[in-house]
Amino acid sequence: MLSTVLTKTVRDGWRTVAIAAVSLTVLLAIVMVSYQQYEVSFYYDLPEVFRSFVNIPDGTDVAGLSIGVFYGIPAAWTLAGLAIAMGSSSIAGEERAGTLGLLLGNPVSRSRVLAHKAGSMVLLSVVAVAALWIAAHGVAALLGVELGELRLAPYGVHLLANTLLYGALAMALGAWTGNRELASGASAAVLLIGFVAAGLFQLVDGLENLAKIFPWYYFDTATPMINGVNWGHASVLLGSSAALAALALVGVNRRDLKSQSTGVTLTDRLRTSRWTRKIVDKITSSTRASRIWIKTASEHQGLLIITTSLMFLMMGILMGPIYGIMDESLLSLSANIPEDMYALVGSVNGDISTPEGFYQFQTFGMIAPIATGAVAVVLGSQAVAAEEANRTIGLLLANPITRSRVLLEKTLAMGIYSLAVGIATCLGVWLGSLIGSLGMSLANIAATSLLATMVGLVFGALSLAIGAATGNTRIAASVTAGLAFAAYLTNSLGILNSTLAGLAKATPFHYYLTSDPLNNGIHWGHAATLVGAATVLIAAAVVLFNRRDLRQNA
Repeated sequence: MLSTVLTKTVRDGWRTVAIAAVSLTVLLAIVMVSYQQYEVSFYYDLPEVFRSFVNIPDGTDVAGLSIGVFYGIPAAWTLAGLAIAMGSSSIAGEERAGTLGLLLGNPVSRSRVLAHKAGSMVLLSVVAVAALWIAAHGVAALLGVELGELRLAPYGVHLLANTLLYGALAMALGAWTGNRELASGASAAVLLIGFVAAGLFQLVDGLENLAKIFPWYYFDTATPMINGVNWGHASVLLGSSAALAALALVGVNRRDLKSQSTGVTLTDRLRTSRWTRKIVDKITSSTRASRIWIKTASEHQGLLIITTSLMFLMMGILMGPIYGIMDESLLSLSANIPEDMYALVGSVNGDISTPEGFYQFQTFGMIAPIATGAVAVVLGSQAVAAEEANRTIGLLLANPITRSRVLLEKTLAMGIYSLAVGIATCLGVWLGSLIGSLGMSLANIAATSLLATMVGLVFGALSLAIGAATGNTRIAASVTAGLAFAAYLTNSLGILNSTLAGLAKATPFHYYLTSDPLNNGIHWGHAATLVGAATVLIAAAVVLFNRRDLRQNA
């Protein structure tokens, strides 16, 4: 038996951190090689505000720019995501798995359990940041890249402080609510909103101070990779993490802990309304097979509410008025930035002086496929693997239903939720266009939102297939996330480097924005390709699930 909760938690989590570090190292090497073959000297002629945005210091080798670009967003998001997963699972995860009661049956207090969980998160985060620092120097030396004045150690301080904040936030939410999905979803929403808002508000006259509300402002605004550690900003992040940890301690000691995951489901809520009660009762009174997708949807209602609200309000409606009040000179300057630069953030329309280009850059380039993909991957990875981990798969299949029916019902819930996120995005952008008098085409907005939904479904189907093959939720989610990021990066680099253009066509992202649907409408060939890819993966999941011996315990 492991001697401490900290030791066990570190042992359980080190593999995920190691996989993330190795994956990021490999991807960094790919980016560096691509930059070496591509002429990016125009970066040095950009205004200082844009050079700082992508972490470009004086004296850096052309290929060394890849470190600033790559570690500025992808690495920070990855480590924050790992911390959120660890924080949300610290207490709420133990409750959902039904193991917290067993753990507290030992002579150990709630406070000590939480402290050990927090300590393991800090230790693994430190190891991850150190691994990225070593990887940057190692890959640069291997490829002969001059780092120039890049200051990776100060950046590592900010990266660690940023990572710990999101982990502490997830831990506090989980400690107070006992709901792992809510804790992870809300923390991810704060990360996403902060990333967009901290950069966007700084570009609007009179709204600069609003950017200081969001944690991302204190992570990257001071450009530590160029200017060194900003101890004021780092202190805000670390101080907030400590306050959230204290809040988590209060929450876990004051709340009645749950022995298993409970709560009010979507079905329960619909039963309370006289408008929907009869319909829900009719549906749920039929055979169990017809209720699998409803049950699955109910279990992830918090994720849906958070994601759709974010896309509808923040990334949809709010962007219209913001575009209308942005400084015209800034928009004009942005229109002169080389189109290749926008490829790094997923945009193929390099002119944000137009409403379509602005929405593509802010909403559809990265955020929309992340939103639809996150929902689809969560439902896909947990479709059957979570049933095995919770030891409920045997009870489910004891009913007169086939494995294929179970899997397809789970897939239906995944598709409905992904489509709901796409519809929320479409309506939000359309209303934002109306409020801001931007004159954007509703048909084109719908086409782009539909393609974003299809991209999400492809990766959701991939996680479904991996989960069906392995019975492991963590493997299904992490492998899919890694492949999705690699596909996104490959597609972006395919625009920058002609030698990778052919490889980019093998990624789902190539069939998303390449045809510029926000201006040109839907490309039915691209849509058919995405539908075909998702269909093949779902069919593979059915075959794999039918052929595998199922686990009856975690």
